[in-house]
Amino acid sequence: MSLSRDAAVGAACALGGFVIWGLSPLYWRLLDAVPPAETVMHRIVWSAAAMLALLAARGRLGELRRALTTRRLLLALLATTALIGCNWYLYVKAVADRRVLDASLGYFINPLLNVALGMLVLKERLRPPQGLAVALAAAGVLLEARLHGSLPWLSLALAATFSLYALLRKLEPVDSLVAVGAETCLLGLPCLLALAVLGARGHGRFGPSEPGLSLLLMGSVVVTALPLALFSEGARRLNLKTVGFLQFSSPSVKFGVAVLAFGEPLAGRLPAFGLIWAAVALYTLDAALSRRSTERPVAA
Repeated sequence: MSLSRDAAVGAACALGGFVIWGLSPLYWRLLDAVPPAETVMHRIVWSAAAMLALLAARGRLGELRRALTTRRLLLALLATTALIGCNWYLYVKAVADRRVLDASLGYFINPLLNVALGMLVLKERLRPPQGLAVALAAAGVLLEARLHGSLPWLSLALAATFSLYALLRKLEPVDSLVAVGAETCLLGLPCLLALAVLGARGHGRFGPSEPGLSLLLMGSVVVTALPLALFSEGARRLNLKTVGFLQFSSPSVKFGVAVLAFGEPLAGRLPAFGLIWAAVALYTLDAALSRRSTERPVAA
């Protein structure tokens, strides 16, 4: 029963993080006047400040210090930091370039890579219905890629960086809150220095002359640190293939935002997305039936 409760908490955390990520293009579109690189630097700096304050309030700065001074953990954190930094930039750039559907495709590919990594690296196994779901989703992704006429490099880069990030976060023995704090702090110092240089040269968009944009840049912490912390906690409690399929919720929400809020053209993409949604439905049904069978009381 305790394992079931733990899995339920993990699923709730992961799903909450994915839904926030799915809705985040609405927030980043408000920052269209700010270059993507500057937006990403602000989201990192404010997230680092928030995470340091939270860790200090909980008396856990010592854990952060140990993680950053233990060579093996530091190397792992440097790798996850580089991956999540690249992912954040690519994502904000995709929103700025009006390519939210391409970002959605990337995050549909992402769970497939999670499942593959789970099987290859963590030796996780799939039941036959889950294997069929993976095949359906793969077919949808391949169809979508074919409609591009060439390899969708942005989508693939988004998928690869976050899949590898998820795997390393699963493997490294660092508490999720401490890990997010370490990652944002490792990126925070160089970003703070870069923003200071921008401000000194008069190129930055943060300051009293633009209070609206400044508040939005500070508020980016909500759509940066919060979903990352929720995801990290979910990844710690769940196996990677479960995290992978829960992750389909994020690109589904992004798809809705791209089409309904931003009016991006579907251009015949519905068949591909339909295959992927069928895969999600099959996997969800199989998971529900499997859990029901394991919880069924045994006759005396």
